Amino acid sequence: MQRSAPRLTRILAAAAVPVMLVVAGCSSDSGSGSGSGDSGAAQGKATATASATPSPTPTVEPAKFAKLPLACKAIAAKTTASLVPKAKNEKGTAAASSDLSHRGGCSWNGLEDKGVKGSQYRWLDVSFYRYDSEVSLGSGQARAQENFAKELGKIQATTGAKKMSTTSTTGVGDEAKTVTYTVKKTGEDFVYASVVARTGNVLVLLSYNGAGYAGAPTPDAKKIVAGATKAAKEAVAAVATANK
Repeated sequence: MQRSAPRLTRILAAAAVPVMLVVAGCSSDSGSGSGSGDSGAAQGKATATASATPSPTPTVEPAKFAKLPLACKAIAAKTTASLVPKAKNEKGTAAASSDLSHRGGCSWNGLEDKGVKGSQYRWLDVSFYRYDSEVSLGSGQARAQENFAKELGKIQATTGAKKMSTTSTTGVGDEAKTVTYTVKKTGEDFVYASVVARTGNVLVLLSYNGAGYAGAPTPDAKKIVAGATKAAKEAVAAVATANK
């Protein structure tokens, strides 16, 4: 029995080696699997965090002007009196509007009787259009620019217009163009000067025209343009005044 004891010890020791290797191998595999799981969890958390972060709210440039002037008071009384002598309504006739904060207009017209020299007819009208800034539509300024081109195109497409000319007009808002032309109406030549002007997010459309009756001469085109330009400057300035 005493000689078999050492041998038994060696057998038990040898048998224990494979068991330890197996246990060690399992322990190594378990550690590797645990690390992969931790990495996946971290990636999932990062994805969840990114998804939870709100997207930036879309923004648009604020509209410059929030109000429009009263159209019939946008042009000085002395100006309208000089451009439209003997106006039927010296204070002007307001255009119908369901929303004066976005659109408004006024007009003056009159026939000045000069006796044997005939009569001079004049018409002046002004319209205002204001555009708000909206994320889906763009800034008020951009919308006004877009409609500037559209309104100019409408005037240039006037039926029956002759001798038409379009020029840039300086000193009237951010941009302005004047269209001049003549149209035959009621047997007489009407001389027109139409100004399309933009100031910020507001469009100002002004038309001044006239004709001579009963032998009176046709109005001088340069004087019609000068009158339209003066009135347009006052109308544009009224927009800024209304927003002070």
